[in-house]
Amino acid sequence: MAYTPPLSEYRFLFAHVLGFGPVADHAGLDGDTAAAILAEAGRLAAEEIAPLNRVGDAQPARLVGDAVVAPPGFAAAYRAISAGGWIGMAAQVGSGGMGLPMALATPVNEMFSAACLALQINTLLTQGQIEALEHHAPPQIAALFLPKLTSGVWSGTMNLTEPQAGSDVGALRTQAVPNGDGTYAVTGQKIYISWGDSDLVENVCHLVLARLPDGGAGTRGISLFLVPKFLPDAAGNPGARNRVTVLGLEHKLGLHGSPTAVMQYDRATGWLIGGRHQGMACMFTMMNNARLGVAAQGVGVAEAVLQAARAHAETRIQGGRAIIGHPDVQRMLATMQAEVFAARAIVLACAVAIDRAKTGDPAWAARAAVLTPIAKACGTDTGVTMADMGVQIHGGAGVIEATGAAQYLRDVRVTSIYEGTNGIQGIDLVLRKMADRGTAALALIDEILVEAAAPRGLPDLAAPVHAAARALRDATLALLAQDTADRLAAASAYLGAFATVLGAHFHLQAARADPARVPLARFAIMRRLPRHAALLAEVGLGAASLSAIFAGTDDA
Repeated sequence: MAYTPPLSEYRFLFAHVLGFGPVADHAGLDGDTAAAILAEAGRLAAEEIAPLNRVGDAQPARLVGDAVVAPPGFAAAYRAISAGGWIGMAAQVGSGGMGLPMALATPVNEMFSAACLALQINTLLTQGQIEALEHHAPPQIAALFLPKLTSGVWSGTMNLTEPQAGSDVGALRTQAVPNGDGTYAVTGQKIYISWGDSDLVENVCHLVLARLPDGGAGTRGISLFLVPKFLPDAAGNPGARNRVTVLGLEHKLGLHGSPTAVMQYDRATGWLIGGRHQGMACMFTMMNNARLGVAAQGVGVAEAVLQAARAHAETRIQGGRAIIGHPDVQRMLATMQAEVFAARAIVLACAVAIDRAKTGDPAWAARAAVLTPIAKACGTDTGVTMADMGVQIHGGAGVIEATGAAQYLRDVRVTSIYEGTNGIQGIDLVLRKMADRGTAALALIDEILVEAAAPRGLPDLAAPVHAAARALRDATLALLAQDTADRLAAASAYLGAFATVLGAHFHLQAARADPARVPLARFAIMRRLPRHAALLAEVGLGAASLSAIFAGTDDA
């Protein structure tokens, strides 16, 4: 599948919309260097990774004995990714990484995802494990594992889910018992483990949530352990095989090139990461990294879908002309273009906030916390919705596998589920991220109001953005006055409204910076922004209207 990296979009967003300058200054980067980094990643994505997308779908990863064999060509592409330093580009220099900003790593993840999502999942999980170990691993473990992970010689996974414990992580049953030598014996079964095994690397390192003998019930009794497939020998190389087994691979809707494993741990040797019974706090370091990465996955697939749909519309002749000349096809393509721009801006704004927070400014840390669930849900919802629209633009050819349109939809669908379903992102936003009495969320909304009120032209576009932001602010205050049940009932709608208003805000900034972007901004603000009103209407309805439908339902 052909893919053209959207390098000009990154340059424009960084220069005119997102305030990348302070991030670049803090990292010691100039504009030419940042552009060169993204250009090289784009070349790799387009030339070496994208040709594998259909290969991985048609010739899936397979289990041979108890080892996974990746699709043809994946090994060579993975070597190119690791040799280029792309896996560890945002990792600390002391860990063997490049120490580059998350705002640069995120576009790279987007491009690799657009090219071949099944392969990119492998590198994203390793990146998340790197960050978790940088923050929580004992020094000797960090020194041993991090250089191998950042170089891509070893890969990482996260192991949370069990057959009876999905989103309810506190129901897990995996146990860890001290061995008396500083290690632990981990026993249990984990499911849905992406790239749980791989022939692309020398060793696969699993971060596993388990409960110590004195761990209490629920999430507060959970600890985190690093359990490698092969135990490092005295020289730090893969030694004896650990008691870790792949029981099988799941047969999935999509992402056939990415093996999703059922893992069995039978007194496997592991090391405690972080404090005893602090597993969830440690794992959230990895999960927050992964949520931003998954947001970029959604945007990446949406971009690839947009390119494929436009190419089809320009060449498919119906009624004597290419279908791109038909108003309804134009409506769909404009919707895709507007939504991809908005979602990309939100995701990169989150990355910029993470980078700005590294300077120690608590306001930026709070901004990043608010934007993370919005970015994850918005980015992946955009990917799913645009992939569905891409099938529609292809018409009958969209459901024929040879076009690739159906694969995009099958592959991206899980992104709104894994790393916390998008419903959970809404809950996170209205509960945990509003624990500051909405201070960070309201500060972001106030910035939208200030920008919309500024006398910088385009008053016909600024006025509806200002009105929408005012409505969002009022709804936020109303939400803060609600009890937990009512907030939960409003969570997904509120997040959707926030993302809609935020996307319109970025379109307005773009239009004010470049007159060529006014038509798309006008489409986004006049045709897409009004959805916020319907979503905000749900915020005031509370939980009663939902619970009444299910009155008498047995919750047991």
